[in-house]
Amino acid sequence: MQYTRLGRTGLKVSRLALGTMNFGPETTEADSFAIMDRARELGINFFDTANVYGWKLGEGLTEQIIGRWLAQGGGRRENIVLATKVFGRMGEGPNDQRLSAYHIKRSVEDSLRRLKTDHIDLYQMHHVDRDTPWEEIWQAFEQLVQQGKVLYIGSSNFAGWQLAHAQGLAAARHFVGLVSEQSLYNLAERSIELEVIPAARALGIGIVPWSPLARGALAGSIGDGVQTGRRGSEPTQKFIAKHHERIVRYENFCSELREKPADLALAWLLRNPAVTAPIIGPRTLDQLEGSLRALEIHLTPETLTILDDIWPGPGGEAPEAYAW
Repeated sequence: MQYTRLGRTGLKVSRLALGTMNFGPETTEADSFAIMDRARELGINFFDTANVYGWKLGEGLTEQIIGRWLAQGGGRRENIVLATKVFGRMGEGPNDQRLSAYHIKRSVEDSLRRLKTDHIDLYQMHHVDRDTPWEEIWQAFEQLVQQGKVLYIGSSNFAGWQLAHAQGLAAARHFVGLVSEQSLYNLAERSIELEVIPAARALGIGIVPWSPLARGALAGSIGDGVQTGRRGSEPTQKFIAKHHERIVRYENFCSELREKPADLALAWLLRNPAVTAPIIGPRTLDQLEGSLRALEIHLTPETLTILDDIWPGPGGEAPEAYAW
């Protein structure tokens, strides 16, 4: 396994992050335990979840599964970097969502209880909250860090200017602020190349791509005809229908290289120095183990040129991408 620093911190995380969103809805608890055990054996130490995963209001089903796995001991908690998130609706009340200090405090306590741990290594804002002032948000997170309940703070789904604004206010408080940003990023969705990646690079914020395989559309969705899991979902099927010609070209190119489409898509992300670790979301042990091939693939300039032709990005970074 390869490791890198999480943003500008001294914390080392694996180049692949284990996403757990399938644990519960798609993957049984027993299989989830086996995947987490095997991930540890393979050297993956970066585990990502969220309080809303499991999709049963207020239950935190996926966090509960991880908590029962951690409770088995054997160095499980001590040897992973545990990340979860706050923002989504966790109850019927008006304060059971978003980023008020009230909700942040309640959410972290609930996550700690479900995860059966005394601290969260990386606590991430699942989305920007336009209704809560940053002074309130940062004060709440500062208290959690001072109490030892949280070590690092991250964001998810932030725009570039929001990263800069939040980090500027954190610096004024002499607070570390954001160390990571979890963004939608893959060969087919490259919008963050305009402003999020440049902002994150300048601020020392590591990029953690979610949906690196475009909900399974980049995992060989045409060639093998498999439509299980997220790949069989309505949004993915619509995406495949819309981009059918590009996907066929991509899969044919992967065949020429004798690489699996999923592996090439992950390798493309990993070659970007701004990327810390793509989040893989295996439903099975085979999917988990197969992902490691991406760490070995070297992409030549010629290969990158062809990939850019199949999946064109926004034209580079702003403002040069659209101005002079």
